[in-house]
Amino acid sequence: QFQLVESGGGLVQPGGSLRLSCVLSGFTMDYYAMGWFRQAPGKEREGVSCIGSSDGMTSYADSVKGRFTVSRDNAKNTVYLQMNSMKPEDTGIYYCAARGWDYCSGLSAPDYGSWGQGTQVTVSS
Repeated sequence: QFQLVESGGGLVQPGGSLRLSCVLSGFTMDYYAMGWFRQAPGKEREGVSCIGSSDGMTSYADSVKGRFTVSRDNAKNTVYLQMNSMKPEDTGIYYCAARGWDYCSGLSAPDYGSWGQGTQVTVSS
């Protein structure tokens, strides 16, 4: 069964850190670019980061550049999002997604065909 499961969300104070994980099952991650998206209450889903498979290239939304780092471990079928220096505006539900190509091309949600159920991240004092 094709499944993506995120974990690692929670409540963190401004300036703090969290690491999200997304484990894939039912398919091998080797041939897919993987993305992270988030959705804040009342807002549209936005792309956060992407990491390719064939080239390992990464891309980030301007709002998280220098603070977030995406990585992947194909042997564990897992993709990670390390979030540092977090801000209240980082609050939202974070989703991982698989793209049907092995390289990143922008951070557009329609380019990704498979999604996890999301994990809540709240940044608040």
